[in-house]
Amino acid sequence: MATAVDALVVAGQSQPQPQAKRQHPLSEIAESGTHRLLLKQWLKEEDMLARRVTLREARLDGARKEIAFLYCAFFAFHSASILVLFLASSATDAACRRYWIPCLVSLLSSLAMLWALRYKADTEALLERLLAREREDALLLGKCVAELKRKGLEFDLLKEVDALRRAKSLRVEAKGGERPRRWAARDLAIFVLFAVACGVLVLIRYVVCY
Repeated sequence: MATAVDALVVAGQSQPQPQAKRQHPLSEIAESGTHRLLLKQWLKEEDMLARRVTLREARLDGARKEIAFLYCAFFAFHSASILVLFLASSATDAACRRYWIPCLVSLLSSLAMLWALRYKADTEALLERLLAREREDALLLGKCVAELKRKGLEFDLLKEVDALRRAKSLRVEAKGGERPRRWAARDLAIFVLFAVACGVLVLIRYVVCY
């Protein structure tokens, strides 16, 4: 009987013991100084990128509001000037000889507003490019943070950080290789407004002289 019990004990000791349960990835990161430092750095960069994206969005909204205001000011100014000239016109020879004065004022005002519109349009395009780039950076960094939290110590620092740098460099090369468009919708809008300004000059002469 004792021999049988001893045989069972020996058999139980020879059987493989169950492996220890793996810790949570965040617990592994907390115990590793390198992974913990990398996670803190990436979280800080992620927060910084989120703030910069918010700031870019606010500046972009401000630029678009200024562009809309300039469009409204352009048409309001010319409509008001035509109305004032129509109400004040006397159709005399002296008034007709001085028609160039309101035409000059209208032309200079139109050129000033068109230059402001062009400047604000370029600012809007620049802000859009910067916002798109920072959103891509935030998305890429967010994926790396999620992978680090999911894998824990299995996260290969050298491999993953190198992949992140390669992705950024490839994106920069792709952006640099793009050819800028020669004509854009913003340019078409400027040309249309310039044509409207020229038509206003003809209308001013007609109102003053006829």
